[in-house]
Amino acid sequence: MTFIHGAGGSSAVWFKQIRHFSKYFNVLLLDLRGHGKSKELSIGNLKKYNFQKVGNDIIEVMDFLKIKKTHFVGISLGTIIVREITERFPDRSSSMIMGGAVMQLNLKGQILMYLGNSLKSIVPYLLLYRLLAYIVMPSDKNKESRILFVNEAKKLYQKEFKKWFGLAAQINPLLRYFRIHDSGIPTLYVMGSEDHMFLPSITKLVKDHASSILHVIDDCGHVVNVERPEEFNARVVTFIRSLA
Repeated sequence: MTFIHGAGGSSAVWFKQIRHFSKYFNVLLLDLRGHGKSKELSIGNLKKYNFQKVGNDIIEVMDFLKIKKTHFVGISLGTIIVREITERFPDRSSSMIMGGAVMQLNLKGQILMYLGNSLKSIVPYLLLYRLLAYIVMPSDKNKESRILFVNEAKKLYQKEFKKWFGLAAQINPLLRYFRIHDSGIPTLYVMGSEDHMFLPSITKLVKDHASSILHVIDDCGHVVNVERPEEFNARVVTFIRSLA
């Protein structure tokens, strides 16, 4: 299993999954370029990022470790990276597990991305990130997730944050294609019932994609693996075993 975190996070967001999944599978945790233990690597010298370059990093790690095929697990923006990799390298994906999946930005999300991209060179990045975290994870029940993601975001450099936020300009056409095109790869979406920004679009997508199923966790927000780890972990194991 290969775990892909979201923007501003790190592999630390999977701390409630490692022990459980290691009982059943080989587990690979990655820090995306500029994040976590990948922060100091020379790959951060690129002036601009795109989803292909980020996906290629992951494929290179898999090649180095001689991993031919994997179950990809993504959270938040990490789900876009997982889907983009699978689109170009379908033979490398056994399945996709998409937690708090981002497959469409509603009007609020699009305005937020536009404002953030416009202000990223003016407003301190941590202030922007805290604002994003509160909009996506607004309730007191989401506090642990907010704190975790903000603390990880503090480890980013300002210029690194700007590069990642620059990906926002690429999101809409990419997500539009993903919503139209069924990848054909077995896919489990795990969403929180209170993830109001992203759940409606996933509910619609699953109806149109025969290869996808949706599991909604009650009384849960965006970062399902942190807020409801027991249910998330159990549902994912059941899904993967059903593919055998």
